[in-house]
Amino acid sequence: MSCRLSLDCSRWLPQPEPSSAREIFILFIMPKILPPQHSSHVKSNLSSKAKSFTVTDHPTTLISTTSTYTNTTADPAVAFINGLLDRIPLPRWAIYTIFAAGGLLILLCCLCVCIKCCCKGKKKKKKNEQINLKAVQPDVADVDYGSTKKQRGKLLYSLEYDGPLSELKLGIKQASNLMAMDLGGTSDPYVRVYILPEKSKTYETKVFRSTLNPVFNEQFTFQLPKSTLMKSTAVMKVFDFNRFSKHEIIGEIRVQLCNVDWNHIIEEWQELEAPAKFEEENLGEICFSLRYVPSASKLTVVILEAKNLKSMDVGGSSDPYVKMQLALDKRKWKKKKTSIKKKTLNPYFNESFVFDVSLDQIQRVNLVVSVWDHDAVTRNDPIGKIYLGCDATGNQLRHWADMLSNPRRPVAQWHSLLSAEQVNSTLTLKKKIPIPSKMKESAQQWYPK
Repeated sequence: MSCRLSLDCSRWLPQPEPSSAREIFILFIMPKILPPQHSSHVKSNLSSKAKSFTVTDHPTTLISTTSTYTNTTADPAVAFINGLLDRIPLPRWAIYTIFAAGGLLILLCCLCVCIKCCCKGKKKKKKNEQINLKAVQPDVADVDYGSTKKQRGKLLYSLEYDGPLSELKLGIKQASNLMAMDLGGTSDPYVRVYILPEKSKTYETKVFRSTLNPVFNEQFTFQLPKSTLMKSTAVMKVFDFNRFSKHEIIGEIRVQLCNVDWNHIIEEWQELEAPAKFEEENLGEICFSLRYVPSASKLTVVILEAKNLKSMDVGGSSDPYVKMQLALDKRKWKKKKTSIKKKTLNPYFNESFVFDVSLDQIQRVNLVVSVWDHDAVTRNDPIGKIYLGCDATGNQLRHWADMLSNPRRPVAQWHSLLSAEQVNSTLTLKKKIPIPSKMKESAQQWYPK
């Protein structure tokens, strides 16, 4: 019934005004919203209006009724969202696609965050389990097979001292359970014996092939007076012999002879220890003084004398000289050297050297003092070396601190020389610092005014 009425109205209405369009909307929509009585009343009003549309038109009453119903039924939030969507210059399907893609990206990000959190939790659990396992494990000292310390084997030796003859007799009896150094699970051991600090004589036993339990039964004699004996150390090193390569050390034993009871012959087993990095040789001593003047930025080094230097030449003497080198920030900076003293182990120099060092640089500088043996034909050999500065330790640091705490005053002190290898490994110097004057000259050559 309503459909026919609307079609008939569309035939004889030339251009429906906005009020007639609203009336047709009410005709289609309002029967579904309003109760039946009210909807029939609206239909009758519409039909009557449609018949007399050309003569008179009074849409005011209809407009008022429709506006009241739409205002009460529409959701303001939905209207606001629809208004925002209408302002976007894109079709609705494109807007919905963009929103869907954004939602998917947010979901993926949330999933990634959740996965990372789960993985971290699992790692923490594993670490806690490892810590708990370590706490449960027994102490390394209580379990022999679980110890990380290498078992190098044992050595049986003997010591005997003959006072009237000033002779020390050191016997190498046998070894047991030595460390296997060859691929076949065996070693070719022999023992090297000497006395420190003189190290005047070095003895070696015979080599035993393919065994970890050699029996040597050899004895060696050293001439040592009683006074020297109390300051000496007996060193026994066990090596693995290799014909075409360097002999590998298995282990060593060091016995302080001052702690030995010489009233009877000593014979005992002792565990082999890891070899010492540096030998405790007596390389000699050197005496020099240091003086620093902060106002003039001058560091003065006076090399006074040296004594008991190690003999480097065949005749039992040396041709010593002293070299001084300044290292700034562990980089080679400045160096000077003394004159050469011929054929002596107790040279006297009394030579002074001055270095320009600012107050800022004195806190970052190291002084390396080394004694060398001069050779006219071959290369010069280092006898011993020490270094002083803020990075030094022991007597060297004390001497440097005394110089800084007593400015303009010379401070002299004796120092025992160390091996060059030991100092070089402790104080790793870099390449020399470029001199600023030379840099300026080179810059002027390349970039003239």
